[in-house]
Amino acid sequence: MVTITGRPAMRSPGRPPIRRDVERAFWRKIAEGLTSEDAAVACGVSGPVGSRWFRDRGGMPLIDLAPLSGRYLSFAEREEIALLRAQHVGVREIARQLGRAPSTISRELRRNVATRNGRLDYRASVAQWKAELMGRRPKTAKLVTNQRLRDYVQDRLAGTIQTASGTTVAGPVTPTWKGRNKARRADRRWATAWSPEQIANRLRVDFPDDKSMRISHEAIYQALYVQGRGALKRELITCLRTGRALRVPRARARQRANGHVTPEVMISQRPAEVDDRAVPGHWEGDLIIGTDRSAIGTLVERTTRFTMLLHLPRMDGYGVEPRVKNGPALGGYGAEAMREAIAAQIATLPEQLRRSLTWDRGKELAQHAQLKIDTGIAVYFADPHSPWQRGTNENTNGLLRQFFPKGTDLSRWNLEEIEAVAAALNGRPRKTLGWMTPAEALDGHLRSAQQAGVARTG
Repeated sequence: MVTITGRPAMRSPGRPPIRRDVERAFWRKIAEGLTSEDAAVACGVSGPVGSRWFRDRGGMPLIDLAPLSGRYLSFAEREEIALLRAQHVGVREIARQLGRAPSTISRELRRNVATRNGRLDYRASVAQWKAELMGRRPKTAKLVTNQRLRDYVQDRLAGTIQTASGTTVAGPVTPTWKGRNKARRADRRWATAWSPEQIANRLRVDFPDDKSMRISHEAIYQALYVQGRGALKRELITCLRTGRALRVPRARARQRANGHVTPEVMISQRPAEVDDRAVPGHWEGDLIIGTDRSAIGTLVERTTRFTMLLHLPRMDGYGVEPRVKNGPALGGYGAEAMREAIAAQIATLPEQLRRSLTWDRGKELAQHAQLKIDTGIAVYFADPHSPWQRGTNENTNGLLRQFFPKGTDLSRWNLEEIEAVAAALNGRPRKTLGWMTPAEALDGHLRSAQQAGVARTG
């Protein structure tokens, strides 16, 4: 082989490796919020392959996602070189057609040519694999080589909790970590639990003159999430605030949480007449949550402060049937149960009191489009972290906590008892109504509307 080709045989690449441009495109799709399966299909590979890439890399890319500068030959250019070379086109002509220097083409043919079968054949796939192999710059992680830095990071991340006297507080007994996402509704490990960003910035304060005690928060995340780094054990991710086994891109997290909220139903699209409270029929709604996945729905009319409560009993099978992923919410306030409860309550109102409903961003109202079809009431959602946009409802929920305190089971109250509480609240005089009760204020508006209708008819 050496005699024929003038160089030793190149080792076999084995399974065709992932090209950098494909991997880069995959992680860009992930950053846009696509799932690993959809991102893989968009890049021309199978869904299971994309899931494996995402899992093996801990949910974070290990390569720069910035667009290539064009300094190096791309795979498309290497394919063009292979085609022209097979047609016995000269080096200078190839360079002219690709807009490259002749020395670039000559060096490419010399360095990355295939040597199998005892011939020097230029193949684009082999040349791309060899170029990426030689372009790697493997570097030992900083946390592996710097024991002092690793001890500092690990202590701030997973150190023990201690009393003022220095006694260690063990905290609850937690199950063995199995590499899955955070355990919901279960005890978590008690630890110092500094975030990687806090650790990275605190190093500058504690060691202002020691440049060796520096590390970025992204390097800490990679040491935790990426397999094969060897610096920090992966089970230490349970000390992070989220406790996720895989890092989730921000775009995907936002998409999952509020996928049912579109620009058309944002509060900014709500009619201006809602703000001045002059016209009744505009409602605000939310849930008050109790223990064991119990809840009561609240609807408050903005003009009169009239309150209606939604009875949300648990569905058949709750606590008996095992939980099914993506199955129906048996707790009583899933999307379908909420739609039916609100529709039943809104149906008892006259048409002039069914103008709009402003809700929190909770997914319990994911079927708002069907609710509008069933009842005719327009549904809008408040901005994130903006409870003041539903101030009337928030105030009413505070009053209701006198009857339904936090940390209590709300499922023990039946429909008749909940309606009695609503009647008590509607019979309580309010300062903002001139010491009228909400029931009296609503009745007054209905009488005025009825008399206006009779006058127009006459």
